[in-house]
Amino acid sequence: MSEKEKDLDCGCSCGDCGCDCDHDHDDMPTVTLTLDDDTVVECAVLTIYPCAGNQYIALLPLDENGENEDGEVFLYRFREVDGNPTLENIEDDEEYEAAADAFDEFLDSQEYDELVDAEEEE
Repeated sequence: MSEKEKDLDCGCSCGDCGCDCDHDHDDMPTVTLTLDDDTVVECAVLTIYPCAGNQYIALLPLDENGENEDGEVFLYRFREVDGNPTLENIEDDEEYEAAADAFDEFLDSQEYDELVDAEEEE
């Protein structure tokens, strides 16, 4: 996958961003990306998570209103080099699939945690 943009459905339910997530994107850390076509995109950091010995980052691209209407999520390999965060394209299809599956598992665990918390409140 040489394209920087990686499509996934975030799977949450806030309704504000279109990704169906339950978090407030105004309070989330953001990063500014310059894509291969020189488009500049502000993204909310959804999570940094491990998979197969690497770290990955899931980013939610935001429009000029700080929202995401289409539920698209970008996945990158994440590293810290000399204390500075570095994002790398995921070039290998198998690596991308593993990273996407791990992100889906993260979302499932978040959804499960929310269900358990809601049941405990009742």
